[in-house]
Amino acid sequence: MTKMHYHLIIPIPLTAIVRAMIFVTIFPVLCKMPLYLASINSGSNGNCYYIGNDTEAVLIDAGISCRETEHRMARLGLDIKNVKAIFITHEHTDHTRGVEVLSRKHSITVYITAATHQSSRLMLSPELYRNFTSGFLVRIGALKVFPFPKQHDACEPHSFTVSSGGITAGVFTDIGSGCEHVLHHFAQCHAAFLEANYDEKMLENGRYPLHLKRRIRSLKGHLSNEQALEIFTRHRSPQMRLLLLSHLSAENNHPQLAYNVFYPHANGTKIVVASRHVESEVYMIS
Repeated sequence: MTKMHYHLIIPIPLTAIVRAMIFVTIFPVLCKMPLYLASINSGSNGNCYYIGNDTEAVLIDAGISCRETEHRMARLGLDIKNVKAIFITHEHTDHTRGVEVLSRKHSITVYITAATHQSSRLMLSPELYRNFTSGFLVRIGALKVFPFPKQHDACEPHSFTVSSGGITAGVFTDIGSGCEHVLHHFAQCHAAFLEANYDEKMLENGRYPLHLKRRIRSLKGHLSNEQALEIFTRHRSPQMRLLLLSHLSAENNHPQLAYNVFYPHANGTKIVVASRHVESEVYMIS
């Protein structure tokens, strides 16, 4: 598995003798075990994000086919047997297309709200289906998944943070506005998938009809590059090491354009643009 490493180093000003004496008790508290992140696909043609540790992982959404998910994970050296759960953000098909087959074939439990399940009409095996509740932590082995509400044109949309060993990563896509929930949880992250859906000028001058432009710009639509940049610059944690710009529009944005908006403001954060065509690298955050 090819991994990019981004380390968070906390200096401890102790003498060698004192450090040796209390190493056993202090080290477990200060040591941050790594999280591994990858975008399996990101865009209106399908969304799927991998977050895990050394032994277990979750997928946030499964919007591409089971076969394509398997192939992309295999190319990255990610073992699908480590995926213990799929968390669904909302019912749109670019987030749910592969869920049924992936869950059934690999016996992966799907976590989804009752309202989203009903709206999606997904045929899930009863033994592989769990409801989650906004604001209540879900434990998947050593992973702690926290769901929180967001603004989007779906029946009960949620985003998630995933934490393990003192490291937190979040998925913040399909968001019409930076509400208090989004801003609070974004500020906790060492790494994040953040939507940068459209460039305002490209959308304005593009071929979309007016009603669709209004929907995209609405408080339940999507984030523009500039709106996403404001969230990043004003609310990121000093510990943020990696930002993956996600869910870029094929019509109203361009990867290089989005990257150029964020790069001057990176201040040590690695900026990556998640592709709508191929998987990303695997990034290790520790």
